[in-house]
Amino acid sequence: MPAICCDCELPFECGARCPSCRSPRVVAHPELRELSIAHLDCDAFYAAIEKRDNPDLRTKPVIVGGAKRGVVSTACYIARVKGVHSAMPMFKARRLCPEAVIVKPRMEAYVQASRKIQALMGELTPAIEPLSLDEAFLDLSGTEKLHGAVPAVLLIRLVNQIEREVGVTGSVGLSHNKFLAKLASDLDKPKGFSVIGKAETFEFISDLPVARIWGVGATTQAKLHKNGIYTFGDLRRLERSELMAAFGEWGAKLWNLSRGKDCRRVLPTRVTKSISNELTFFEDTSDEAILDGHVWRLSERVSDRAKAKGYSGRIVTLKVKRSDFKLFTKRATLKHPTQMAELIYATARSLFDAVKHQSPFRLVGVGISGIGMATGNETEGDLLDPNRGRRIRTELATDSIRRKFGKNAIMKGRALR
Repeated sequence: MPAICCDCELPFECGARCPSCRSPRVVAHPELRELSIAHLDCDAFYAAIEKRDNPDLRTKPVIVGGAKRGVVSTACYIARVKGVHSAMPMFKARRLCPEAVIVKPRMEAYVQASRKIQALMGELTPAIEPLSLDEAFLDLSGTEKLHGAVPAVLLIRLVNQIEREVGVTGSVGLSHNKFLAKLASDLDKPKGFSVIGKAETFEFISDLPVARIWGVGATTQAKLHKNGIYTFGDLRRLERSELMAAFGEWGAKLWNLSRGKDCRRVLPTRVTKSISNELTFFEDTSDEAILDGHVWRLSERVSDRAKAKGYSGRIVTLKVKRSDFKLFTKRATLKHPTQMAELIYATARSLFDAVKHQSPFRLVGVGISGIGMATGNETEGDLLDPNRGRRIRTELATDSIRRKFGKNAIMKGRALR
């Protein structure tokens, strides 16, 4: 049976240990030389970057996320042993793991590391479909002649190179379609390499819970459980027509996925639909000056991300959550798409004025949607806003100074609120 050492990258015939370096980290599978669709997922990515940049954290449980009132963005594996997981309320995470070190997210560091990882992927194949900063699908079909090795070997080389050059580890799922590759990457973490072959697909997934189907959330799970459906095998008992009657078009997808069928291709580009940032406060607040400062800083972050990707948005969205958890969302459509912090802020602030009487608030968020590529024409004048061009030119000059002297070289007074 074909096998590969995950440490020294040696291909060999099956054995419990690598014949060269004697490592037990061996992946073996009958179809190892034939499969080419992969999902690579970095292990506890944000926490791994924090431990990389601060060696004092390496042996400690680390939680990346908001303050006391926020949620967990990522927890390292030491904290996960205590039951901490992503999207968990921070107060609960603190209760489960009181000794954890809480670190605020540093998106710039994560984006920088993500770009390095995607560049390394790009050396193997152009068929890369990023799902987030720390995970992506890769299609390595036809790359063996180019690189002189089968996709499985290339993937092991890739994760080892990422660990050496970026300082984070990753887990790989290898299969014959995207759904199964993503499913496989979750089977053995961290630093795992799992394979689901064509011949074993039907039997392999039969006993897996329906929650493992990508896209099945709590509501769909509850509906399936109510009908006695808990596993992939249970789902197969229903006809396609029955599933479509219950779930519409999603029912047809469930029918296919329960059988391990997925005809989606790895798409090198994914359309960004929106860019947003939000903040959960340590304490509820009705202070308009404080809230205005948050709206500005969030608008600036959204602007920074849009500029980094070369995007503009036509719709500005403001989201606020009241102290009783009631959520208010307001949107405004702009005359021209923008990526400028000043224009995003001005619109978000006007939307905030319409809901500020609903305070106190525990969360505020700002975003843009209706995304397209920036045209570079934003400095042109506007009859209804004659100072628009001047404000934008000032912002562009400010951006240039910050790139040269640092983000805090120039700050607006409202940013200090």
